[in-house]
Amino acid sequence: MQRIFEALNKNAERWALLMFYVMLVATMFIEVLRREVLSYSSIWGEEIVRYSFIYLAWIGAAAAVRERGHIRIDVIMQYVGPKPKALLYLFGDFVMVAVSLVALYYSYETVHIAAKFGSVTDGLRISRVWFLMAVPIGFALILFRLIQSIIRDIADLRAGRPVYEGDKLFD
Repeated sequence: MQRIFEALNKNAERWALLMFYVMLVATMFIEVLRREVLSYSSIWGEEIVRYSFIYLAWIGAAAAVRERGHIRIDVIMQYVGPKPKALLYLFGDFVMVAVSLVALYYSYETVHIAAKFGSVTDGLRISRVWFLMAVPIGFALILFRLIQSIIRDIADLRAGRPVYEGDKLFD
């Protein structure tokens, strides 16, 4: 059971991203063929691509937080020691926790209103809640990954280890 949790912790976002990306590309490919060959396109294909992309973006944001691969200005990090660097990362994570909590609250409110009034999508004619849930799910994942990051940074700070900086895109 422990190995399953470790695999999920390491790869859950990757698997979800792969699933939504394949769904997006396959649906887009089919819709382009239908439009060019049959001179016909469907509204449901456009909706699937749009909502897959939305889920892709929010789950990708959580994956970026996990790997510290999100966009940030880290010029100052090159000029400070290990302890101030850890404190700056912790400060940034706590600010992101506050922002994520506010965003989670308001995004859930939107989902709740859509559920209350039975809002449906135009093409698929299914509850809009399934697609609006992308934002609270994304922020919940971001919060989960931020808490993991804070715990890891505090442990590194206490042990005197250099703080985890993630993989750099460019060196």
